[in-house]
Amino acid sequence: MQHNTKTRRKPNIRISKSDHARLSALANTVAARNPEAVDELLAELERARVVADGWVSAGTVRMGSTVTFKPDTGDAKTVTLVFPGEADISEGKVSILTPIGTALIGLSAGQSIMWIARDGRRHELSVLAVDQPAPETGTADWRAPASSTIAADV
Repeated sequence: MQHNTKTRRKPNIRISKSDHARLSALANTVAARNPEAVDELLAELERARVVADGWVSAGTVRMGSTVTFKPDTGDAKTVTLVFPGEADISEGKVSILTPIGTALIGLSAGQSIMWIARDGRRHELSVLAVDQPAPETGTADWRAPASSTIAADV
């Protein structure tokens, strides 16, 4: 059996200006604690085409998107791409700082990408569908709130 040893070029990706800014700030904040994840994220941010927030199509993976993809390891999976504090694999919420989260950002339905798992193995995934969150739900900011006081209507 012959293996394709030629390195495949990564697909073109688009990231909104606001996601790019938030992810760059996140990367700078956690760089000392998680350098490997940050290096991959920064590489994706550097190669991405940064576009105005309204210019990212609904079929493009951005923060808060729910993505259905087919990994080379088995059946299709559906996950939501979130900031680290929101990650919960039991709920299908995958952190942008995981190898698969970093691989997904900016891809569109129909695109495939090669990515490297934490164990060093190379994998490929293909994006099948992308759904965006309802505007009122959005994705929580990864930073702590400016104030810990919460006002309630009484």
